[in-house]
Amino acid sequence: MAGLVIHLQNILRLVVKELRSIRADPVMLLLVVYAFSFAVYTVATGVKLEARDLTIGIVDEDRSEFSRTLLGAFGPPLFKISKRIAPGEIDSEMDSGRLVFVLEVPPNFQADLQAGRQTSLQLNIDATAMTQAGNGAVYIQQIVAQEIANLQAGRETTTALPINLVVRARFNPNLDSGWFSSVMQVLNNVTLLTIILTGAALIREREQGTVEHLLVMPVTPVEIMLAKMLANTLVILVAAVASLVLVVEGALGVPIAGSLPLFVLGTAIYAFTVAALGILLGTLATTMGQFGLLAIPVFVVTQLLSGATTPMESMPVWLQWTMRTLSPTPHFVAFSQGVLYRGAGLDVVWPEIAKIAAICAAYFAFALARFRKVIFT
Repeated sequence: MAGLVIHLQNILRLVVKELRSIRADPVMLLLVVYAFSFAVYTVATGVKLEARDLTIGIVDEDRSEFSRTLLGAFGPPLFKISKRIAPGEIDSEMDSGRLVFVLEVPPNFQADLQAGRQTSLQLNIDATAMTQAGNGAVYIQQIVAQEIANLQAGRETTTALPINLVVRARFNPNLDSGWFSSVMQVLNNVTLLTIILTGAALIREREQGTVEHLLVMPVTPVEIMLAKMLANTLVILVAAVASLVLVVEGALGVPIAGSLPLFVLGTAIYAFTVAALGILLGTLATTMGQFGLLAIPVFVVTQLLSGATTPMESMPVWLQWTMRTLSPTPHFVAFSQGVLYRGAGLDVVWPEIAKIAAICAAYFAFALARFRKVIFT
């Protein structure tokens, strides 16, 4: 028992030392503050997945009442520019980027529709902006279908349907991508900055030679490693919670549906896991530059294949299995979405927490073995 108390006291003192080192590094502190405040806000408000302010040109070779009505249907706020253009202007307008969509209405289109003859419209799309092009094409198809239905019905109403389809979007009723991107940005920052802070703390001591001071002190490798991981996990945890409360919920107005203490618990376990990964990368690199070159591809791969950017279900089965086995990030994303978006409780998300903890144990054991070999031999 006395030995355990001594170990805990050593860890506490080392944690305080690490926190003072972080406080003495204003650049790193500024990075943490920026990443969890301004960066989260700008990503949520500036990076929109919805199609807005689209530009469309209509090549009207029909010159009918329907084509004139169709031009009027493409108005704000969805479309900021809708105009008639000549057939010879299609290439120049799209090549210059002034128009993203061009809809060609062939001659006698309205007459063919009313006579029941087969006809077609051609929609040209600038697909260099894939999200805008894909979503915009769906909106245009819906608008055209609505106008055709109105024409065939002979009035400005839709044809009566035998059912009443009521659509309710749960957890994000306005389908605002900012609700999604703001929370995902916080999760991404937890991963990135925990790796950077923990690995940089180790590399900095190795470069400055202060790690030798620890070697002559009555502390063990486990105590040193735990102190670095706990101190940086604590800093990231405080920053992430403050970002959720002040930026996401306060400034952006995104409701947090679930329990904040439960999110803190899961995030603490995840950040501790990623801190072990930061220590591991720090033992593989000898300089800060090498550490950065190692950390960047690790972060990019874990984030792109975590389910935060694209759905896990869209990936090959073998890749899904690999990521869920080797990386804690997919489990953390699933846990966070369940708690923050859907208000899930511990009875729902405990499997994800358990998986993160299991991966944490493996990461910690591997990182500790490397830490002992590189630092203490």
